[in-house]
Amino acid sequence: MSVLKITDVSKNFAGNTVAVDKFSLDVADGELVCLLGPSGSGKSTLLRMVGGFERPTAGQITIDGDDITHLPPERRPTGMVFQSHALWTHMNVFKNLAFGLKLRGLPKDEIKQKVDAVLELVGLSGYGTRGVNQLSGGQQQRVALARSLVLEPKILLLDEPFASLDQHLRERLREEVRDIQQRLKITTLFVTHGQDEALAMADRIVVMRDGRTEQIDRPDVVYREPQTPFVAGFIGTMNLIEGQVANGRFTHAGFGLDIPIPDGPATVAIRPEVLDLTASDDGVAVVHRVTDYGTHGLVDLDLSDGTRLKSMVAHPDLFSAGQKVDLQPKAIAAYRNNARVYRS
Repeated sequence: MSVLKITDVSKNFAGNTVAVDKFSLDVADGELVCLLGPSGSGKSTLLRMVGGFERPTAGQITIDGDDITHLPPERRPTGMVFQSHALWTHMNVFKNLAFGLKLRGLPKDEIKQKVDAVLELVGLSGYGTRGVNQLSGGQQQRVALARSLVLEPKILLLDEPFASLDQHLRERLREEVRDIQQRLKITTLFVTHGQDEALAMADRIVVMRDGRTEQIDRPDVVYREPQTPFVAGFIGTMNLIEGQVANGRFTHAGFGLDIPIPDGPATVAIRPEVLDLTASDDGVAVVHRVTDYGTHGLVDLDLSDGTRLKSMVAHPDLFSAGQKVDLQPKAIAAYRNNARVYRS
């Protein structure tokens, strides 16, 4: 059952700037959906429209069937966690969390019970009397999350909440947030430009570009079966090779593949982990650089026209700069007119 329903929502700013263009999405009860895209793709604007901080130019937003399109934030059953934390530094942790509950007129005993429970949930039991400025960045983000959760929203909105944190803390917090979300079974819409966060946390990913949807699917499907060249190039590392197909054979700078599609231009996509290399004096590519990561190696390759490709290898010591190699992809996809036309 869809808890959150976004139907043909658009947002235009002054000067005819289209931030979101006829966007539609249904989010199921307890689902975590990630809005993923580069800067300017419209993902944060869309999230702010769900939260009531921006008003749509057109379209409708409903929660549990109730139209909330034009309601102010305080009248929506949503809780939003911002990238900047947005905590009140003149209040301690307890007062930050209790503020919204006081506005609802809850008695003191119930407020204390709810605040203590949510602090335990986010791993901050005993921190109620601490000042916000006494907390680390990760602790502040936990407080920001707790402040939204204590209001028991139907929809949790996360706007790049880990962007200001270092890599190690970001990875730890995203695991904790995902655990909390699954434990509470709270429907969540999460904005990020980090592919690793989207792939690790989401039930479904919405890849956005220029205010529109490029693809909506499970993380594994988005990674393995990108529907457009943009998704193929944006999610993970991908070799994209533009060339021509003639008589069922794709060619580019000496590199060729048999592809059963009509003649014409095409873009071939090959993941580095499925591009095998074989040393050959007549190889079509030259090794540019070899990087050993311990668990695997990454080989940068050049075709004759300077096109740069990447291959992930198990034994990087077998390759060296200047070496000629042949390429044997184990799986490919081909695109034409912004759509996938072949996948092996």
